[in-house]
Amino acid sequence: MVLKLIRWLLLTAVFCVAGSVCAGETISETTGERLLGAANEPNNWLHHHGTYDAHHFSSLAEINRDNIGDLKVAWTFALGGTDGGGIHPTAGLEATPLVEDGFMYAIDGWGVVTKLDVGEGRGKFVWRMDPGTDKDWAGEVACCGVNNRGVALWGKLVLSHTLDGRLIATAKDTGEIAWERQIGAPESGETITVAPLIVKDMVITGVSGGEFGIRGWLEATDLNSGKRRWRRHTIPSPDEPGGDTWADDHEAYKTGGGATWITGSYDSELDLIYWGVGNPGPDWDRHYRPGDNLFSNSTIAVDPDTGEIKFHFQYTPNDPFDYDGVNEHVLVDTEYKDKSHKMMLHADRNGYLYAINRADGSFIYATPYVKRITWTKGIDPDSGRPLDYDPEAKIQNYAGVASSRDKLKSDLICPGLMGGKNWMPMAYNPNRQILYIPVNESCNATSTSPVDDDGKSIPREWFTAGGMHNPERFSGSLVAIDVKAGKMTKRIDTEYPVLSGVLATAGDLVFTATPDGDVVAYDAENLEELWRFPTGSGLNAPVITYAVDGKQYIALSVGLGGTMPKWWIEAVPGLENVNPSAMIFAFSL
Repeated sequence: MVLKLIRWLLLTAVFCVAGSVCAGETISETTGERLLGAANEPNNWLHHHGTYDAHHFSSLAEINRDNIGDLKVAWTFALGGTDGGGIHPTAGLEATPLVEDGFMYAIDGWGVVTKLDVGEGRGKFVWRMDPGTDKDWAGEVACCGVNNRGVALWGKLVLSHTLDGRLIATAKDTGEIAWERQIGAPESGETITVAPLIVKDMVITGVSGGEFGIRGWLEATDLNSGKRRWRRHTIPSPDEPGGDTWADDHEAYKTGGGATWITGSYDSELDLIYWGVGNPGPDWDRHYRPGDNLFSNSTIAVDPDTGEIKFHFQYTPNDPFDYDGVNEHVLVDTEYKDKSHKMMLHADRNGYLYAINRADGSFIYATPYVKRITWTKGIDPDSGRPLDYDPEAKIQNYAGVASSRDKLKSDLICPGLMGGKNWMPMAYNPNRQILYIPVNESCNATSTSPVDDDGKSIPREWFTAGGMHNPERFSGSLVAIDVKAGKMTKRIDTEYPVLSGVLATAGDLVFTATPDGDVVAYDAENLEELWRFPTGSGLNAPVITYAVDGKQYIALSVGLGGTMPKWWIEAVPGLENVNPSAMIFAFSL
């Protein structure tokens, strides 16, 4: 691979490739400085989360609440990639496309990257890179859909992952693969669905597969050499910090889960990466894994140069609910109770929005954002722990609703294991200091099938120790939170869970989309609906905005996928009639 990388560097430095421009002349170079200053390039969308601080906010304001009624389709493009594989009959689109200097880079669930020329109000095909993902091999252990959440840009390369565990570097100009390396191990149940995060001269990769008895990790690849820089396991061994929170005698940490499938944030001033870590395994037999089970259900602050975990904050210790902790982190500098704070905001699947000091991991506040919470009596305002948490206990009971070895069927658990908010990113408007959260209003019941303490997980087989069912219909809401006050200011109800991410703009607009097919714009002040467009297919991908020659566009991937069609469809009557597609839609005035 190193020889291939050197050969590609030499070729692109000297030669022109037939049918493309010469490298080094008109192909944009994505420098570290540009990535750090992405907010200063509102015409582009350079990061998965828009910027390192994950605001999902744009200062573009040509499209605003006064003229949003004139928004119309500018162009569409059929991306493809709906083929199924393994346990999934179809694939959908969850990816955030990136835009750089008039070109869009989009990806489907199988890791196929497409470059489009989006100048002159169009979406014109330039090239397509197909990594040849083994669809049945990877799809069989893709727990939660055939997914890929996006690409990253660095230098003259497009970085992407594949479901079968590879990191691919593709030349921006030609679409040819410059180099690739195998990172994940699908033979052990590992897949990769996360969008890469570029920090300095590294690409950071997280792993999926927490339901298959893996031991989670983050990994940094050196973009100069294409080699591993470091790997940090998110479930520690007994001799590592946090190892004593796995208090069993059968090495449960080796199959402890802790997947890292949502892209992290980065604070260049503190030089820390913030990344969420998923649920412990097995999901519903917490007696198999007594203890708090660090660093599951946690945010970890990682030194990008070494992978060392500097601090953490855990949301649901000894999690019996499959609540995860992977959701994104919005970095905000603001005041709370007349004191300045460097906050990271995390809407956990357990139904609470947490504000954490991102310099040291100390707790600031938590506030509920869903309508119903049954799993705990609340959050301690001093420690941030659940009020039912017992620091002396190895097995947490919380409000007594979860299934366990003593209670094989649970009571109604709210929010359900889909979470009050899943991976779909929220948005922060710094002008209003308001956070907008896409919400799943859902409850579940679970059952526990205890794992023999001497039992071991079998590679590529489920390791959940139970199951779930949906006794109620799911709905959704869009919630506005005043970050300075730590309080909800507005909630609007939606027929279905809000499965698409949220975009906020300086035009005082909030955009999202619905799983039954509509793109919607709301007034940022009062969440009054101002515009709606039916795409004809379900949506669960984030909305972005960009500009070409001073003209602003709104764009998103269209094609319902993920967990909804596979695991939740009986709880969302009507969505069974939504057919998958694989389109890019762009809108303009």
